[in-house]
Amino acid sequence: MGTTGILPIEIAQARRLLAPQAGSLRRFHVMNRIKFHVKKGDNVEVVSGNFRGSSGKILQVLPKKQRVLIEGVRIIKKHLRKSQDNPTGKIAEREGPIHISNVRLIEKEEKTRKGTKKQAKTKPEKAKS
Repeated sequence: MGTTGILPIEIAQARRLLAPQAGSLRRFHVMNRIKFHVKKGDNVEVVSGNFRGSSGKILQVLPKKQRVLIEGVRIIKKHLRKSQDNPTGKIAEREGPIHISNVRLIEKEEKTRKGTKKQAKTKPEKAKS
């Protein structure tokens, strides 16, 4: 027993009462989604870095790493080992990621509506007799 006269059991109970409950936090927690100035399908130009001046269409956005893959920019060679698909092995060329701050939007992708377009219904006119 300490000098304050509080038992260790009481301290543990107080901690449990004051500690936030995991379930209640989940209820109020909202996923933070980072919003970028570009998205997949936009035409962009590389503003700075080794690939300055080149442009292309965004193939993929990597939000956790804050990077984008641009069509035809930063082509890297990936060595693939032998497999059933590649019996002799292969050197594949693909796009490498570029930081999103080095990219400037040229033209946005046109929005397309999902689903079917609603057609205006026309009511047949009834002849008054």
